[in-house]
Amino acid sequence: MRKITLGTLNISKTGKKYVNDCLDNNRLSKGKYTEKFEREFARMHGCKHGVFMNSGTSALQVALSALRETYNYEDGDEVLVPATTFIATSNIVIQNNMVPVFVDVNPRTFNMDFSKIEDKITSRTRAIIPVHLFGLPAEMNEIMDIAQRRGLQVIEDSCEAVGSKIGDKVVGSWGDMACFSVYVNHLVVGGVGGLVITNDDKLAELCRSLMAHGRDSIYSNIDADDGLSGSGLQNIIERRFKFDRVGYSYRATELEAAIALSELERFEKNVAKRRRNAELLIQLLSPLPELQLPYTPWDSTHAYMMFPIICQGGVDREKLLMYLEEHEVETRWMFPLLESPVYRKLFPRLAEQYPVSKRLARDGFMIGIHQNLTIEDIEYVARTIEEYFE
Repeated sequence: MRKITLGTLNISKTGKKYVNDCLDNNRLSKGKYTEKFEREFARMHGCKHGVFMNSGTSALQVALSALRETYNYEDGDEVLVPATTFIATSNIVIQNNMVPVFVDVNPRTFNMDFSKIEDKITSRTRAIIPVHLFGLPAEMNEIMDIAQRRGLQVIEDSCEAVGSKIGDKVVGSWGDMACFSVYVNHLVVGGVGGLVITNDDKLAELCRSLMAHGRDSIYSNIDADDGLSGSGLQNIIERRFKFDRVGYSYRATELEAAIALSELERFEKNVAKRRRNAELLIQLLSPLPELQLPYTPWDSTHAYMMFPIICQGGVDREKLLMYLEEHEVETRWMFPLLESPVYRKLFPRLAEQYPVSKRLARDGFMIGIHQNLTIEDIEYVARTIEEYFE
């Protein structure tokens, strides 16, 4: 039996063609593939601007930095984040010299519980970063209502939820900005890489500057001065080595954009397979009362970057995971953020204040559900789990 992995990568003929085109033209820095990928990805998510960089974490870091500069956030100001998420969501708050304030999550969706947000808002709260965990949109109607009433900015951490919707509105089109990842085990793969998308012209310009050492955004790629003369060329010459702020070195390569563009072009086919696999696994495992399976609200679509499962009724999670691993089914714990050693040091005894997240950290795990898994693979996973409980 082949290993049932969490993620997958199978570079298409188109992807190889795009990469070879980059190599044939000696183009490694931002070029036509980056520009097309940014444009098409943003359009797919209802936004004007896409800014491609070297990771989803970098995208989050740059997005918050851009909001901080625009809205004059101060050191020690607070940003609300879910208590169950990948550690990057809250790390970037700390790295911006701000304070992450955690909000417990909904026990069915595992996303930030909007009913608990207002209790966490103080005079120093500036922004909210809801996460669309595992591919399921957070409750953005309610979150945006709170943010607008309270004068808060919103960054959607959409790294795991490309193309997911609530009704007809796609993730990434709700907040001031949204961030995505194209890391190798994600929904659209570039190898590494991430994007910020936004409808705000100024925020997009700031992101382009911040990802490139704080450079004047007039010179965002090496083609910016091609074909210019006179005053236009003089303007570029005067500004292309001008730095307006302390920024980062977060640029990505044209090769990663080329692969990501080829994957974006077959995204709908791939996500349909993920949904088919998830629906089949839910059907096969639903007779087991020992497991809580993924839930999708009636008005939402789920991209199923991963397949989350919660053990219930006293099931020993560690024994189950060991059994799965021994039978070639790869597993991961469900983001025990506040239980991480570094966070226990930074935020001692904080985990006890978030009972739902604490339960997920203790009893939750995830397995792969990607498009390269066959029906036979899904049936094998279900049969393996059923055999454990026999």
